[in-house]
Amino acid sequence: MSYRLPPLTALRAFEAAARHMSFAKAAEELNVTPAALSYQIKALEADLGQPVFRRLNRAVELTEAGRALAPGASDAFLTLSSAWRSTKRLNDTGVLTVTAGPAFTAKWLAPRMYDFAQAHPDIELRFNASLRVADFERDEVDCAIRFGVDVSEALYAEPLNQEWLTPMMAPEIARAIKTPQDLAQGTLIHDDSIAFLKTACDWAAWCRALELKVDTSHGPRFSQADHALDAAISGAGVVLGRITLAASALEAGQLVAPFQYGLIAGAQFRFVCPKGNERRPHITAFRDWVLDQIRMSRKFEVGRRLIPAGDPDS
Repeated sequence: MSYRLPPLTALRAFEAAARHMSFAKAAEELNVTPAALSYQIKALEADLGQPVFRRLNRAVELTEAGRALAPGASDAFLTLSSAWRSTKRLNDTGVLTVTAGPAFTAKWLAPRMYDFAQAHPDIELRFNASLRVADFERDEVDCAIRFGVDVSEALYAEPLNQEWLTPMMAPEIARAIKTPQDLAQGTLIHDDSIAFLKTACDWAAWCRALELKVDTSHGPRFSQADHALDAAISGAGVVLGRITLAASALEAGQLVAPFQYGLIAGAQFRFVCPKGNERRPHITAFRDWVLDQIRMSRKFEVGRRLIPAGDPDS
């Protein structure tokens, strides 16, 4: 028995018809006439030696053979399409698609886009602000910036920074909050976006590290870090801000961080892409630019005592 594959056009016609369960819709998708599509499927059935569809009155349904063939045909064409898109993108060095969380996109990337555009006018950046883990082939994403603990070994991952947190507030609020203990009289803004970390990096952890007696159970809570920072900028209270996300607001004077103590998070931002792609020119340019920009925020570490979250000696 020969296991030679039938023509690709016949398999493509079958896959489309099986997905739509309609010869007419499949023909429209493939931009052929229904008669041409029907001819391709009949040729496939002749090669197979049995029908893959039952032709009913104004409808079709898969036979047992058709049901056996359909999943594999669908997966094969999805894989082929994905590989083709990935290969085509190798030649496209003028567009770079980046995915990052909504907070990082809003508070870190967006304020710096003009700088990147000036330095790299030949690269057009496109952003996908999402917390969903990217499938680089399916989602047509070139690189990602992700915050967390672990990254798949199948990916290239470069740490960007040491993330730490410290109380941040609008300048007018700082006039009344002069010492850490004064936080007991302030409104504490809670950023719950990093509540997933095994080692807590919240107000309670920061106060334990400084041996402060402050009730941290009160105050508004936000599921997104950028919303918590915006609340602090507006003067609603004091946020335990993450340095990477708050750097622009600190540089602009919208927020101040008056205390010398910081809490080191048990996670960090990483630049991530498929292994090998970090050497592609436009990805390399973006990665190097991100690293340069991140280094600038290290000036906020000067004169501070940074304590690891959960440090028993703190």
